[in-house]
Amino acid sequence: MIYAVWVPLLMPFVAVPAARRLADALSPVRAVRLLASTAVGLALFSTLALVLLVVPGATRLSAVAAVGELVKPLADAVPAVAVPLAAVAVALLAACATAVARTARRHWVELHRAGVPADASGGELAVLRDSRPDAYALPGLPGSPGRIVVTTGMLRALDPAERDALLAHERAHLAGHHHFFLAAAELAALCHPALRSLRAPMGYALERCADEAAAAAVGDRRVAARAIGRAALAARAAEAPEARPRVALAATAGPVPRRVEALLGRATPRPRVGRAAAAALLACLALSGAAALDATHDLHSSIEVAQGESPQR
Repeated sequence: MIYAVWVPLLMPFVAVPAARRLADALSPVRAVRLLASTAVGLALFSTLALVLLVVPGATRLSAVAAVGELVKPLADAVPAVAVPLAAVAVALLAACATAVARTARRHWVELHRAGVPADASGGELAVLRDSRPDAYALPGLPGSPGRIVVTTGMLRALDPAERDALLAHERAHLAGHHHFFLAAAELAALCHPALRSLRAPMGYALERCADEAAAAAVGDRRVAARAIGRAALAARAAEAPEARPRVALAATAGPVPRRVEALLGRATPRPRVGRAAAAALLACLALSGAAALDATHDLHSSIEVAQGESPQR
């Protein structure tokens, strides 16, 4: 177990460089799905590895041995190494659990508190009377639809076709439940520091998903690209708007020039890079999972041997 258990803890450092190439090299929908699966899977496997590191040292505590009905501690667990290692793993698990619980609670509270300003019109589209250009998708609670918030300043900055494209972009965020993907990436990042680098590619891929949906809705990729570019320029040129709810998703977020180039077909397609990066990520995920399962089996066998039982094969 001593070797296999480290693989899930080290694999995120190998997977992240490959993951960064996905957003541009694969279709946005595939990139989002693969990034989300990678982030969640690697976070779960690395957490399991920490749990496995706790067990050898914990079996040397009388209280743990009594609860587990263990006659002897693990024979291959050196006390000078196992006990401090278990203490470090427990501290890391406690920190991860606390951070995940706080972040999950914060997301839930923000979904409850996120409301449309009182001076906005009703319906799916909430028009806020504000001269500062801004627009964003505000997700609702589970089972309830979200809303699109746009200021009068943003509506004035765009022509009718561009407005349709912008609203279609925000509508795609709501229809695709994109805030759940961002929340999953954020929670995964709390379980392993290397996974923090996946949040930016995930955000970019989600914006690209909404960009493509907007282009399909208006039937013109140039109009969609122009709408996103003009909306971003208008928002940045104006006085900063009031702070949006952190759960909101906006068309003006992320690297807008890259998104515009992708919509206009000016980005260089790299299918081979995308396939290679996807294969590398899937390999990392499979190797991490296999190593975690192997370490779990070895630990179980070690416990049986320590108690004088024959390990099950």
